[in-house]
Amino acid sequence: MVRNGATVIDIGTDHAFLPAYLITAEIAEKALATDIRKGPLLNAAKTLRMFSCEERVELRLSDGFENINPNDGTDIIICGMGGTLIAEMLERAPWLKDRKYRLIIQPQSHHENVREYLINNRFEILSDKLCFDSGRIYNVFCAEFSGEIRHYSISYVYTGEIRWDSSEEVRVYFSRMLNHLRKKSRYSDDKKRLENVINEIEEKYNEHFGNL
Repeated sequence: MVRNGATVIDIGTDHAFLPAYLITAEIAEKALATDIRKGPLLNAAKTLRMFSCEERVELRLSDGFENINPNDGTDIIICGMGGTLIAEMLERAPWLKDRKYRLIIQPQSHHENVREYLINNRFEILSDKLCFDSGRIYNVFCAEFSGEIRHYSISYVYTGEIRWDSSEEVRVYFSRMLNHLRKKSRYSDDKKRLENVINEIEEKYNEHFGNL
């Protein structure tokens, strides 16, 4: 999802394995890697030296977008954080509402909160992919500001642009999602809306995989 030749901003870089890979694979031209704590940045410096890319990756202490400037990069990666926190971070950086930026996001939870923020603020989700690792399912999507108001189905914040195919990965992902939403709807104050979301997702699920 990172554009070739881009300058990348990796927020919450930890060990900086991602920017190191993007530089050594010649995908990104250069990168800014940030973290909220000094300890991870010390580990990141070791990684950059290991892969001989320290001259092309800047390390910076920053709480989210706090110490990031609009001209620091174009392709912005936020991975491994909760979706609610990511949405709050995006809200505090209104300069991202510019077509030159691409957001690449991997929420650990509440991915629907990020999608809701994006579509309510006139971003378009371009790609939405699933990744399975050690029994866990990770959702990764990228978006760019379009400036257009678009209308989506009620379940879109949960399904996004994930391609409905007959793969086992998609079946497991939406099966788990439906189980989660059913449990949530039992005690939610927004029961009716969640029931409508469940019905929409169930209809697509049954179309591709048969009845649950």
